[in-house]
Amino acid sequence: MLSFIKISNYALIERAELEFGPGFNVVTGESGAGKSILMGAVELLLGGRVDRSVVRTGADRCEVTGCFDVPPHLVKVIAGLLMEAGIPFDPALPELQLRRVIGASSVRNFINDTPVSARLLGSIGEQLIDLHGANEQLSLLVPARQLDMLDRYAGTDEPRALCAKLCDDLAALRAERDEFNRNLPDEAEVSRLELLLEDIDKIDPAPGEDEELSAKHKLGSNSRQVLETAGYLTNTLTESENSLADQLGSVYRQLLNLSRIDEKLTEKLLFDCDTIQESINALSSDISDLASRVDLDAEALAAIENRLSDIFTLKRRYGPSLEQVLDARDEARKRLKDFTDARKHREEFDRREKELETELKTAAETLSKLRRKAAEKFAREVQGKLGAIGFARCALAVDFSEIPPCPSGMDRIEFMFSANAGENSQPLRRIASSGELSRLMLALKTVLADADAIPVVVFDEIDSNIGGETANRVGDELKNLGRHRQILCISHQAQVAARADRHYCVVKHTEKGRTYSESVRLDENGRELEIARMLGGGESALIHARSILTAR
Repeated sequence: MLSFIKISNYALIERAELEFGPGFNVVTGESGAGKSILMGAVELLLGGRVDRSVVRTGADRCEVTGCFDVPPHLVKVIAGLLMEAGIPFDPALPELQLRRVIGASSVRNFINDTPVSARLLGSIGEQLIDLHGANEQLSLLVPARQLDMLDRYAGTDEPRALCAKLCDDLAALRAERDEFNRNLPDEAEVSRLELLLEDIDKIDPAPGEDEELSAKHKLGSNSRQVLETAGYLTNTLTESENSLADQLGSVYRQLLNLSRIDEKLTEKLLFDCDTIQESINALSSDISDLASRVDLDAEALAAIENRLSDIFTLKRRYGPSLEQVLDARDEARKRLKDFTDARKHREEFDRREKELETELKTAAETLSKLRRKAAEKFAREVQGKLGAIGFARCALAVDFSEIPPCPSGMDRIEFMFSANAGENSQPLRRIASSGELSRLMLALKTVLADADAIPVVVFDEIDSNIGGETANRVGDELKNLGRHRQILCISHQAQVAARADRHYCVVKHTEKGRTYSESVRLDENGRELEIARMLGGGESALIHARSILTAR
């Protein structure tokens, strides 16, 4: 239930705060007084499009706040949406505040004082309020809108979402196939790729081979210097007379002589000397191994130079790095394989496409069965509501025609309507008058509200283009609907307003050159005066107003 709405600096409204109650709440007032402004404020709470021109002249921002008591059957749904967005919500205290602040350069949205996106605000709002604006009647003539209404009644969200997903998957698959065909090499490119592959495979370089060969070539080119230096070092360390190894042996013998005097005195020194001797021998051996590895002959060095030349040619053609050469080879192999396996790829695309088309057809048929099953009951319930508001002998049916499976399934539907007995039913868009549309929309909204149990239903002039006994029946229907949920209705009909549980009046006045719109809740005396005004004014209208209010 919408317990209150607070508005500041919105169009003609400088400041207003209205407390609504359960049941049927009606808002009346003269044309141009600002009733539509109130409707616009409610629409803002649902994440509606913002027009910054609504900020009252002279103000830097406007603000609309609505406080809702979440009914028990929606607490879990609302809690899930808010928790997913990281917004705290206590199910034990199911009060929700939606707020929008519109400034000159920005729009801020809040749920329970936490900043949110307009999209989330709308997702929460659509769970709480079903808003019927004056221009929605025309949308009733559109078959796609009629299909949405039937789906809402039938509760087909999941199967319809599956159809939409399968259509998306099909579109993605077809785009992938088109991309594959666009990128497939032609005969000229195949020839070029085959030459590239032959050129690289003839040399068949290994990753990092150019760097390894360059290091070997550098070492081989300087082998004489390496060998001479290695010989000098091995001689110095171990091979020549008076080498470091020989001198260290003399040191060891002297320490051994000292050990005869005191073994503990030289124990560690002898150990260190052994360790140094082993290190000198190991170093000399490693230098000898180095010399053996660089002992390249002229023929081996020439082979390295030729190999490096071949790799350099590849790098110049397909590089500049060897890694890029290898990448070019891998890409050529892949594209040639795609060309060779194109038929297999196309067969796989066709297989997946047929599979998805079959799944889509099955999902669409399931969706269609659910719709057809619900359609008869839906039409019967709407027809019953129409009978209660002046169409005692009307007929309504849902006509189905099959279309190729699409995101909304495989059905095109049309509401077939006859307002009078003996007349053939025809598509609604061809025959319905504005008054008939108003009553049909009320009947549809009533049936849909019963189906999905949205707690607040807002009607903006649902009673337009009707009067007399029909207005009485519309008022009764809104009164009945208010027994199960909260109804907010903007009305010009005295018979409708008289049946409301609470009556609010919007008045406009001018003060110091500024126009103001204000909304007030009427007491019994105020209701008599307002309904008398709606009936044309004067003493007779006042008497009539009292009789209507007494009879309600």
